[in-house]
Amino acid sequence: MNDTAAVLVLVFLALTFLMSSFEKMFNWNGTMTWLKGLFATTFLKNVVPLVTGILLAFEVFAGILCLVGIFELYLNGGRMFGFYGCVFSCISLLFMLFGQRLIKDYDGARNIAIYFIPAVFGVFLLS
Repeated sequence: MNDTAAVLVLVFLALTFLMSSFEKMFNWNGTMTWLKGLFATTFLKNVVPLVTGILLAFEVFAGILCLVGIFELYLNGGRMFGFYGCVFSCISLLFMLFGQRLIKDYDGARNIAIYFIPAVFGVFLLS
C-alpha cells in the first residue's frame, strides 16, 4: 500500500506543531504577554499560563508522535504513532479554535479550521 499521502500529512503536522511549540517555549514571556492581552476580558484571564502549558504539552506530543509515525510507517508499516499524532493534533486545534472563538477572532478561527482539515484527513488515512 502506498502511504505517501499519510506521510505528507504527518510531515505537515509535525512541522506545524513542533515549530509552534518551540516558538512558545523559547519566547514564553512574549507569548504570555500577548495571550494575557487577548484573553484579558474572558474567564480564562487568570489561567492563561496554565492553559497555554496544557496546549504546549499537546502540541509537543502531537509533533513527536507525528514524527515517530513517519518512521514507523517506513520501518514496519505501522500506523499507531501517526494515528495518535493526528488525534493529538486535532485536540490541539480544537483547543485553539475554542480560544479564537472565545476572543471573537473569527479570522483566526477560520485559519485553525484550515489546519483541522489535514489533521482529520490524517486520522482517516491512518485509522
